[in-house]
Amino acid sequence: MEDKYKESIKAGIIGCIMGFIMSFLINLFLIPLPTSEIVNAMNNGISGILSGFMGGFMGMLMYFLVKKKA
Repeated sequence: MEDKYKESIKAGIIGCIMGFIMSFLINLFLIPLPTSEIVNAMNNGISGILSGFMGGFMGMLMYFLVKKKA
């Protein structure tokens, strides 16, 4: 039972790192510098949605791969 928690935490951390990298790359290359506070908030929302999806997807993928090995 304890191994399941360790593996899910490890998968979550990997997903978090992947989400961070995705958000960083989106903000660096795709989204232009904001001209106002509203544009800045929308840019943060867009990168948050994409990085959250990427983080969740990668975390789930890593969990299923670890679960399949066991």
